[in-house]
Amino acid sequence: MSFSAFFARIVALIGASAVLWRRQQGPMPAPAWGTMPDFPAAKPQGTIPTLKMPTARGWHEGEKPVVASGLKVNMFAGGLKHPRWIEILPNGDVLAAEALQIATTSKNLFSYAMQATMRRAAALGVSANRITLLRDRNGDGVAETQQVFMENLNQPFGMALLGDTFYVGNTDGVMAFPYTPNADRITAPGKRVTTFKPGGHWTRSLLPNKDGTKLYAGVGSLTNIGNNGFEAEEGRAAIYELDLVKGTSRIFASGLRNAVGMAWEPTTNVLWTVVNERDGLGDETPPDYLTSVRDGGFYGWPYCYWGKIVDDRVPQDAAMVAKAIQPDYALGGHTASLGLCWMPAGTLPGFPDGMVIGQHGSWNRSKLSGYKVVFIPFENGHPSGPARDILSGFLSDDEKDSYGRPVGVTLGPDGSLLVADDVGNCIWRVTGV
Repeated sequence: MSFSAFFARIVALIGASAVLWRRQQGPMPAPAWGTMPDFPAAKPQGTIPTLKMPTARGWHEGEKPVVASGLKVNMFAGGLKHPRWIEILPNGDVLAAEALQIATTSKNLFSYAMQATMRRAAALGVSANRITLLRDRNGDGVAETQQVFMENLNQPFGMALLGDTFYVGNTDGVMAFPYTPNADRITAPGKRVTTFKPGGHWTRSLLPNKDGTKLYAGVGSLTNIGNNGFEAEEGRAAIYELDLVKGTSRIFASGLRNAVGMAWEPTTNVLWTVVNERDGLGDETPPDYLTSVRDGGFYGWPYCYWGKIVDDRVPQDAAMVAKAIQPDYALGGHTASLGLCWMPAGTLPGFPDGMVIGQHGSWNRSKLSGYKVVFIPFENGHPSGPARDILSGFLSDDEKDSYGRPVGVTLGPDGSLLVADDVGNCIWRVTGV
């Protein structure tokens, strides 16, 4: 056993003791979900924050997630290496971006403990830095072709094909590559479209507008609440708009600690995103959220959360707090909601129009949350009811092991729902029975 693995076990024991102590301080708060969530006042966790993550076990032969009534799930592709995001090409090819957070130099004992725990949870390690092509030519719902589409990338995540150009969101910026229809592989050198600061929240999601003239890119913060100073956070915690015609980029919306998945609501053509909120204030405080995104809007980070609730740990700016926009829909505390896609009514039997969300799962709370794929119904351009589970069962009942962790979600070429599972190293396919 490596020292890191041994240390992770020690940290887990210490963490379990801290979790037990916190649970004894009072009843667990109710999950904070919906348009008017009720969550406790902030209670800073101090120098020993709750550190609880399951050990990554993966799926054994014949195992699979629990699927909602009236649906079925099968493994579309397995044997991948930490698949995070999915893109569908016009010819029906499915692309999976395989990447992983990379270890940095630990500055203190907690940083080392966090990284050791993340390794145990398969959330930190050697990144594959590639995009894999998957094809299901015979239509049986399983990809019989699996091959490298691109490699030697820099923590690739978001992908978008516009005309004859294939865009990749590397952690350090967006790259453009020439694409030939039905190509099995891209080997030509890319052209840099824009540069982002790498590290921290490293994922760079991409979403084109309807006419393909602009790309929207999510760039997360470096730290939890600007712990390294606000200068280190300049240009981060934002969604960018890249004008592909003019060759320019600008911050479209800011104060979004880690906006990952993005999707268009088709009746209003409004941009929506899911955001991971800050840690260290309690199990449900503040909740992660799903929100519409206004051009020029500011959503509070790091000064405040859920509108204008001030975070006293942060040096304050009253003017910024005053203009903070309250999100539309709470998704529970620390659920790590990452994936997002629009799903039209009838795509899955019994499901109306709405958004599908891949919840990667928590670490900073005494009872784990997330670890499932959920659906939020929409009417007239807004959330219209409680969340429904599509996939669950990614976590053992005792919360010690994770079989999988959902990330990217998208609609497959056959109308199914595809889900990237970066601990299960596979892509799941959900359809009606």
